[in-house]
Amino acid sequence: MGVVFGVLGPVTAWDDAGEPIALKGPRHRAVLARLIVARGRVVPVTRLADDLWEDPPEDAVGAIRTFVAALRRALEPQRPPRAPARLLITEGPGYVLRAEPDAVDAWRFERAVTTATVLPAAEALAGLDEALGWWRGPAYAEFTDEHWARAERSRLAELRLHAVERRAEMRLALGLAAETVPDLDAHVAEHPWREHGWRLLALALYRTGRQGDALAVLRRARTLLVEQLGADPGPALRELEADILGHAARLDPEPGGAAGRVWAQTAAAYDRAVPSGARARLESTVGLLRNLAVTGGSGLQEARRHRVAAIAAAQELGDAELTARVIGAYDVPAIWTRVDDPEQAAQVVAAAERTLAVLPAGQEAARARLLATIALESRGTRAARGPEAAREAEEIARRLDDPALLAFALNAAFMQSFDRAGRAPLRDEIGAELVSLSARHGLSAFEILGHLIRLQARCALGDLPGADRHAAAADRLAERHERPLVGVFTHWYTALRIATTGPEEAAEAAYRDAAARLEGCGMPGLEHGLPPLALLSLRVLHRRPARTDEDPDWGPYEAWARPLVLLARGRRAAAAAALRNVPEPPRDLLFEALWCLTAQAAIAVGDRETMERAQAELSPAAAELSAGSGLLTVGPVSWHLDDLAAALRTPGPL
Repeated sequence: MGVVFGVLGPVTAWDDAGEPIALKGPRHRAVLARLIVARGRVVPVTRLADDLWEDPPEDAVGAIRTFVAALRRALEPQRPPRAPARLLITEGPGYVLRAEPDAVDAWRFERAVTTATVLPAAEALAGLDEALGWWRGPAYAEFTDEHWARAERSRLAELRLHAVERRAEMRLALGLAAETVPDLDAHVAEHPWREHGWRLLALALYRTGRQGDALAVLRRARTLLVEQLGADPGPALRELEADILGHAARLDPEPGGAAGRVWAQTAAAYDRAVPSGARARLESTVGLLRNLAVTGGSGLQEARRHRVAAIAAAQELGDAELTARVIGAYDVPAIWTRVDDPEQAAQVVAAAERTLAVLPAGQEAARARLLATIALESRGTRAARGPEAAREAEEIARRLDDPALLAFALNAAFMQSFDRAGRAPLRDEIGAELVSLSARHGLSAFEILGHLIRLQARCALGDLPGADRHAAAADRLAERHERPLVGVFTHWYTALRIATTGPEEAAEAAYRDAAARLEGCGMPGLEHGLPPLALLSLRVLHRRPARTDEDPDWGPYEAWARPLVLLARGRRAAAAAALRNVPEPPRDLLFEALWCLTAQAAIAVGDRETMERAQAELSPAAAELSAGSGLLTVGPVSWHLDDLAAALRTPGPL
C-alpha cells in the first residue's frame, strides 16, 4: 500500500514495511495533520500559516516550505532529486495530500462503519471489532486545542461512539447479550447523554434474565438525563421500559436461519421456472428494489440505480402498460423533501411523462401511479406539473377506492404541500389519514410514513408531547417491520427535543450523535449539509453568533448560512453582499427555518427589502415553530416576525 497515515490517536505514519516514519517536530506533524483534515482539498499556504501560529511570523511561508520539504523527504525517501512528489503535492496557492482511500486510518474506519450496516451480523461484528481496534487514543490527540482539528475530532469521536453501539447491536442480534453488558456499562458511564447506549444496556441485561437490573439502568438513565442534561428520556427509552414491564415478545431475539433458507430456495426455484428474458422478471425486480430501498445504506442507493435501469429496459420493449407498471410499482414511502439524486429523479419524471402520453385509455390505476411518481420525484423543483399530478392521482385513487394506491397518492400530496409557509395543519391531516388508512389495510410502510409526517407537523404546531407519541409509534413499527432508516429521523427528532428543552451543550452533543447516524444511510439529500445547519440553527435559537472556529461543508445550505458566518467574523459588508445573492429557500420542510435565518441576517445588516420579503413569507406561519422538519428549529416563527417588525419600525438604514 505504501505510506499509511494514522490520526486515530497521535498523528503518525508508517512505511510499507510497517515501520514508523520520523515526522520531525510538532510543526511538521501539524502541517501533515492539517492536510489530512482537508481530505484531498488544497490548503492555501496563508491558511496553513494562520492555522499553525496564532500570530504568524514574517517568514511563515518560508518556514512552511521547509516543513513540507522535510515531510516529503520523510514520506518518499527514495524519490530522486527534483522528481515530482506523489503524496504531498504543491497545487495552486498551497498544498494537498494525495493519499489513497485506504491510506488514512480514519478514512478506513468511516468506510468500515458504513459497510457494517449492510453486512450479516457476524461479518458486521468482526468488521467493527477490527475497526475499533485501530483507535490508539483520541483522534488527532496532540491537536486537541487547534480550531482547525476541532470539527473533525468531534465527528470522528461521534462516529466511534456510534460504532461501539452498532457493535453492541450486532452482538445482541447474535445472542451474545452477556458479553455485551460490560462494554455497554463502561460506555454509558463515560457518555451518559447517549440514550441509545442506555437502551442497548437495558436490553442486554433483560436478555440475560436480569429484568430488575434492566429497569434499574433505565431509572439511572432517567435520573442522569434529567439532572445533568435537563431533558426527559426520549420515546425509545420509555417504550423499552414499558416493554420490559410487560415482557413484550419482541424483546426476545429472533430465531435465525429459516428466512435465509427460504430465500435461497425460492430464488433458485424462480431462476429455474422463469425464463431469463421474461417480462415478469422486470416487474419482480421492481418489487425487490422496493423492499431493498427501505433497508437503507447501500441498499437504498442500489435500489435507486437499478430502478432507472429497470425503467430503461421496460421502455426498450415498447410496451407502455409494462413500463407504467415498472415505474408505478416503486411506491417507496418518502418523508424528506429534497431528492437524493436530482438527475435520476428527472429521468424518472421524464419516463413517466412519456408513458402517460401513450398509455391506453382505461388504465386508471396505472395512470394514478404515474402521476403520483411525477409528484414525488419533482418535489422541491417548483415544477408546475407536481401539484397538478398529486391532485389528479388522489382523485383517481379515491374514485377507485384502492387503499394502497390512495396511500401512494397521499404521499405525493404531502410532497406537494409546501406551496407556502404555515401548511403544518394540512400535513397533519394527510399524516392522520395515512395512519388510519394504513392501519386498517396492513400497509405498514405507509403507516410509519404517516407517523413521521405527524411527528413533523406536531413539531411545527408546538405539540411536542404529540410528536413524542408519533416518534414512539414509528420506532415501534420500524422495529417490528425491520425499517432501519426510521431511526435516523427519530434520533434527529430526539436532538430537536433536547434543543427545545435542554441546555445548548446537551443539544449540540445530541446533534453530533444524530449526525453520526447519517453516515452511510444512503440519503445524500438528507445528509449533505444538514449537521452544520442544525448546529447553526441551535446557535440562532440561543441568540448566539455562528461559530467561526470550524469550516464545515454546508452543502446546499451554504447560501443561507454564509451571511451569518460572515457576520460572526465581523465582516458586515461581505455579509450584506452575500445576503443580496441569497435565493428564495426551496419550498420544502426547511422553508420556514431558512427564511428565519435569512431574516436574522437581514436585520443584522439593515437590508429592509429582504426583511420585508421575509416578513411576507413567514407571516402565514406566525403561530408555528420553525420545526416542520422534525429535525431542527430556530424557535417560534413569531420571534423572528417580532424581530422583523421591530427592525422595520426603525426609520432609514439600520
